[in-house]
Amino acid sequence: MIRLWRNVRFWRFAGQAIAVILMVAVLAFLGSNLDRNLRQLNIRFGFGFLRSQAGFTIGETPIAYQPSDNYTQALVIGLLNSLKVIITGIVAATIVGVTAGIARLSDNWLVRHLAIVYVEALRNMPLLLQLFFWYFAVFLSLPSPENGISLGLITFSNRGVGLLGTQLSPEFSALLAGLTIYTGTFIAEIVRGGIQSVPRGQWEAARSLGLAPPLVLRLVVLPQALRAIIPSLSNQYLNLAKNSSLAVAVGYPDLYAIASTTFNQTGRAVEVMILICATYLSISLIISLAMNFYNRSVQFVER
Repeated sequence: MIRLWRNVRFWRFAGQAIAVILMVAVLAFLGSNLDRNLRQLNIRFGFGFLRSQAGFTIGETPIAYQPSDNYTQALVIGLLNSLKVIITGIVAATIVGVTAGIARLSDNWLVRHLAIVYVEALRNMPLLLQLFFWYFAVFLSLPSPENGISLGLITFSNRGVGLLGTQLSPEFSALLAGLTIYTGTFIAEIVRGGIQSVPRGQWEAARSLGLAPPLVLRLVVLPQALRAIIPSLSNQYLNLAKNSSLAVAVGYPDLYAIASTTFNQTGRAVEVMILICATYLSISLIISLAMNFYNRSVQFVER
């Protein structure tokens, strides 16, 4: 019989139990301290304020909203606006990043160096500065809609971007452009590294079969590179989701911007912060679960 204090399983279990007890104790202490401070300020913790009338307007409303609606409806508007930016940004940044990553490995000198300049210049500039550039220096400086710049189905003006009969506001356009271009630089490096991780023999074997370079890349190299690309790509998607909270800098009414207005009007700092943290945590966990599921689907299966 192994004595208790020499049993590895016992110490593993004991360590986990102690960690859980310490975590519960810390949370209980913080909760008690919070409750005591709120009582001293004559504030009762609760989310009943969400049923009160909001009383403020929102610039972009994907669903019906009036200032007479409650704070819950206003926060739902902010959540939908955030999801619109996050989903569109992930798709656009992936396209830009994959294109730039492949371009960095191009045999064409000009294409390769243009991709290098794009990646090295923009990934080393603060995202907030880029958002200000896109909003103030680009979209607000464009001509009026009557004299807008038309490129086929897309029209650019100081009112935003017109696409297939849909008008995107300058705030949304600037935020989307900034997030896409900035995140695309990091995705480009991830894609480049993933492609270079594929053994050179795979390229040569595919070419020996008579496949053209684009087919080699699409059918042979990229499917294998995905196993190295996806884990790091997940981190960039999470960063984009969290960076979308910088929308308040250009006046886009996302979740954080509307929650800030709610806090200023109600004074419910703790409750509003809990809602914001829980929402962004949920979004991040959903992205992580989706990417982990996709990552497992592309891995080799041992037989």
